[in-house]
Amino acid sequence: MYWNGHDMNGWGWFTMSFGTVLLWALLITVGILLYRTLNGTSKPPQPPTPGSAEQLLAERFARGEIDEEQYRRSLAVLRGNGPTLTKH
Repeated sequence: MYWNGHDMNGWGWFTMSFGTVLLWALLITVGILLYRTLNGTSKPPQPPTPGSAEQLLAERFARGEIDEEQYRRSLAVLRGNGPTLTKH
């Protein structure tokens, strides 16, 4: 059943070429998406976790936001050998 008389004109070649490229692009895209889904590589990046309280306190001291006395008091409270924040 050849409706074009066994020959293909310029539009036929163009349509066939375009369809082939489109088919391969679709197959490659599906393959990549399937690979990412099965391997779990498409997970969004996790936000950085904050450091420990002592590390944050040291960073504040290094930036000059708190003085040495406040740093030492806060560090003592964090380590449990200083005054507590609650009243008895």
